[in-house]
Amino acid sequence: MELYRHQKERQMKRNRTGELEYLTFPLLEETGMVKHLFSTRLGGVSKGIYASMNLSYTRGDEREAVDENYRRIADVLGCQMEDIVCSDQTHTTNLMVAGRQDGGKGVTRSRDYHDVDGLLTDEPGIVLATFYADCVPLYFVDTKHRAIALAHSGWRGTVGRMGRCVVEKMKEVYGTDPADVVAAVGPSICQACYEVSEDVAGAFREEFRKPGQEQEILLSKGGGKYQLDLWRANEIVLTEAGILPSSIQVTDLCTCHNSDYLFSHRASQGRRGNLGAFLGLL
Repeated sequence: MELYRHQKERQMKRNRTGELEYLTFPLLEETGMVKHLFSTRLGGVSKGIYASMNLSYTRGDEREAVDENYRRIADVLGCQMEDIVCSDQTHTTNLMVAGRQDGGKGVTRSRDYHDVDGLLTDEPGIVLATFYADCVPLYFVDTKHRAIALAHSGWRGTVGRMGRCVVEKMKEVYGTDPADVVAAVGPSICQACYEVSEDVAGAFREEFRKPGQEQEILLSKGGGKYQLDLWRANEIVLTEAGILPSSIQVTDLCTCHNSDYLFSHRASQGRRGNLGAFLGLL
């Protein structure tokens, strides 16, 4: 399997525990204060279009299979399923501060919140979880105040500057200085695979107005079609929010190019499971 890779400093670490294969960011590991991973399709028990590490209960997979997949993820993270707190993603920039009282929501018990695309906490003992099949995962670690955040950023979240929303919320709740934040942009669809129409391109053109930014994130194909670089757009959002460029690691993996390894909505035409991003304080 040939993975779609960019420069060496962007390479994620591939890890294997038994049959389960997952990805980690060296830059996040270097903080020494978090456990995290991004799942792949490998190492679960789901079948068919969900094979094999599907983490969605709502796409038609058998609940027992998804439960077992979560058990395997929890084992790797050194937690229980009851410790995981899940987002309720609807392509907003809404954020929620999570605590021990939220453990298990979205996995072992129902959520009592809706329209939440990002989660924050400063409490060890819970693990934040968000879900993907082409959209962009964003990880945040405040190394001074020992606070973390995890957010889902598709094109709507990116043009809405989800990364900035997270940084501002962390400032408000924890007193975070962006200069103390280590961040990562996770596996998602790359520019070569992500064709968008004029309405989406126009929204980005309106939001990313600084000299050269349009050229960095949009490549015109003619006929009102463009290739959109969500990786670079989110990197711009994070740096403009005050995070140091040296404290940001950007993914080296495209979900669409590697749809046998990572679920891709576009590559599968919607017939797929969900990947998961997980982040917890040690």
